[in-house]
Amino acid sequence: MTIKHYRDYFIQELTPLYDVGEAESFFYLTLEAKHQLKRVDLALQPDLDFSESELKIWSFILDQLKKEIPIQYILGVTNFYGLEFEVNSAVLIPRPETEELVDWIIQSSKVQSKFKILDIGTGSGCIAIALAKNLPNAQVFALDVSEQALTTAKKNAEKNQVQLSFIHQSILETEDLAQEFDIIVSNPPYVRELEKHEIKNNVLDNEPHLALFVEDNDALIFYRKIAQLAQKNLKLKGQLYFEINQYLGQETLNLLQEMGFKNYELRQDIYGNDRMIQCTI
Repeated sequence: MTIKHYRDYFIQELTPLYDVGEAESFFYLTLEAKHQLKRVDLALQPDLDFSESELKIWSFILDQLKKEIPIQYILGVTNFYGLEFEVNSAVLIPRPETEELVDWIIQSSKVQSKFKILDIGTGSGCIAIALAKNLPNAQVFALDVSEQALTTAKKNAEKNQVQLSFIHQSILETEDLAQEFDIIVSNPPYVRELEKHEIKNNVLDNEPHLALFVEDNDALIFYRKIAQLAQKNLKLKGQLYFEINQYLGQETLNLLQEMGFKNYELRQDIYGNDRMIQCTI
């Protein structure tokens, strides 16, 4: 079967679950991951076809997508800030909004000489690794409560040829970080249980709930704890960066103001949602 004909079949099979644009994006992501072919290659060589063995692989991928398994988990990789990352069910799939947070830190830190960064709740390592790759003067530390997540982050650090210091630790049980940092950044769990109905099934049924959800009655538990540690372990004029729940921007700002942080800034993401905060000690 020609790849062009299979593409039409693939999209048609998925459109009951996904819109046409999303189904088409799955096709081209798979085509590049499995065959190193881009959309333009198919346009220039319309008679390319799949072998029987290749069609079996595509059939498996199609079945997985029909079960609403995220395409990134099926392929085992995703891109973030121009870098490739291994992803699996132990880690969240990196989001474009988090790229904006990383870019904010990079643009604000380029002129610094040697300095230390701590990424709390590193998951796949996407924030820590992107920072280490783009800020050669930084010594970057990556902390997570999950051993499986840290195993994945270590593989990603090797893949992207950066040196990180890894810490296996529960931040909620931490009283002191044992050293001082110039920057602390975190994208902690922030989705409230009451917001579960807004989450797509492919996220809800596959991505780690440990990294996603917090109790409704204490939605800012991680922000409060990390801010308390930042009071002890950020250097003078050190910076604290958070990715935040879009519905709790003002509440998160109020918390940081009450704790004595200064020079705070709340930014929206590309979708116009309150998404990230920076402040200083």
